Amino acid sequence: MTVAEILILVGLVIVAGLLVAVLVRMRGNGDGNHVERLERELRQELQSSAQATRQELSSHLAQYHNATVQQLDSMRQQMQLHSSSGREEQARALKRFADTLQQTLGNLTESNAQRMLEVRTTLETKIRDLQTDNAKRLEEMRQTVDEKLHATLETRLSESFRQVSERLEKVHQGLGEMQQLAIGVGDLKRVLTNVKTRGTWGEVQLEMLLEQVLTVEQYAKNVETVAGSNARVEFAIKLPGVVDGGAPLWLPIDAKFPKEQYERLLAAADVADADGVARAGAELERAVRSEARTICDKYVSPPQTTDFAILFLPTEGLYAEVMRRPGLADDLQRTLRVTIAGPSTLAALLNSLQMGFRTLALEKRSSEVWQVLGAVKTEFTKFGDVLATTKLTLEKAAKNIENAEVRSRQMARKLKSVEALPSEAAQLMLGPDGLERDD
Repeated sequence: MTVAEILILVGLVIVAGLLVAVLVRMRGNGDGNHVERLERELRQELQSSAQATRQELSSHLAQYHNATVQQLDSMRQQMQLHSSSGREEQARALKRFADTLQQTLGNLTESNAQRMLEVRTTLETKIRDLQTDNAKRLEEMRQTVDEKLHATLETRLSESFRQVSERLEKVHQGLGEMQQLAIGVGDLKRVLTNVKTRGTWGEVQLEMLLEQVLTVEQYAKNVETVAGSNARVEFAIKLPGVVDGGAPLWLPIDAKFPKEQYERLLAAADVADADGVARAGAELERAVRSEARTICDKYVSPPQTTDFAILFLPTEGLYAEVMRRPGLADDLQRTLRVTIAGPSTLAALLNSLQMGFRTLALEKRSSEVWQVLGAVKTEFTKFGDVLATTKLTLEKAAKNIENAEVRSRQMARKLKSVEALPSEAAQLMLGPDGLERDD
C-alpha cells in the first residue's frame, strides 16, 4: 500500500465520522424516523465501504508482500554476487600483500645479514684491540701492584716482626713474673703448711679487720682475760665494765685455721668421693669442736669476760663449710659458748659493737651536753643585750650616713656652676695621694 492510498483511507474515515456526528445532531432535533433510516443506510453504506476497503487493503498488502519478497530475493542475489566478487578481490589483494611482504622480508633478511656481518667484523676488530690494550694495562698494573705489594709486605713484615719481638719480650718478662709468683705461691704454701705461721696469718687478717672498724682504745692484743692463768688470747674487745672507770669487760676473739681437714674435704668433693667427703667433714667438725673447747676453757671466765667468745675463721669458704655442718654452730654456741665468725660476719659484728660504743659515749656525754647548753643559755641572754646595743649604734651610724649624703647632694648642687679642672691639674693642685694624707 502506497502513501496516497493510506491518505484516502484516512479521509474516508474522517468523512464517516462527520456523517455520524450529523446524524447524532439530527436525532437531537426530533426527526427520529428519518434519522434512523438515514443511520441504517449510512451504517450499511459504511459496512459495505469498509468491507470493500478491507478487501482492497488485503489485496494491496498481498501485492506489497509479494513485491517485498521479490525485492529481498533480488537483493540477496546481488549481495551474494557482491560478496563473492569481494572475496575474490580480497583474496587477490591478500596474495599481492603476501608476495610483497615476503619480498620485503627477504630483502630485509639479506640486509640484516650483511649488516650483522659488518658489525661482527667491527666487533672482532674492536675486541682484539681492547684485549691488546687490556693486556698491556694489566701488565702495567701487575708490575705496579707487585712493586707496592713488595714494599708494603716488607714494611708490614718488619712491623709485625717488631711487634712479635716486643710481645715475646713482654711474654718473657711475664714468664719471669710468673716464676716469681710461683716462688711466692710456694712460699705461701710453706707458710700455710706450718701451723704456727698459718695461725699468724689468721691473726694478721683478724687484726686488719679490727683496725678498720674499731679504734685502738676499743680492743687489745695478747690479753690475759683470766687473771693468773697465763693464757693470753690473740685479741679481745674492751666492753664497759660494771663500775664506771673500773676494769673493762673483755670479749675474747681467737683466730683458727684447720687447713688440712678443709683441703682434704675439697679434694674429696672434686673427685666426687662421697665417703671421703664424709670422713673429711667429720675430721673438720672434730677440729673445730676441739678449738672451740680450748677457747672456752682458756679465755672465757665471767665476770672478767663475757659469757661467750668468738672463733674467727680467716676464709669465707672455710666459714661456709663449717656453718653448713648440721647443728655444729648451734651446739658450739649452746654448750661451749663459742660463736663462729667469718670475715664478713665478724665485720658486721664489729660494726654493731661500734654503734653500741657510740651510743654509750653519747649517754655518758649527755650530762655534759646539758651543762654546756645551760652555759650557752646564760651567755645567750648577755648576747641579746650586746646585740641590742649594737643595733642602736648601727642605727645611729646609718642616720649619720644619711645626713652626710644629704649634705653631699646639697654641695653637689652648689658646685654645678663651677667649671671642673682637668684631672692632671686637679692632681697637681690636690696631690695624687690627697685622700690618703687626709685619712
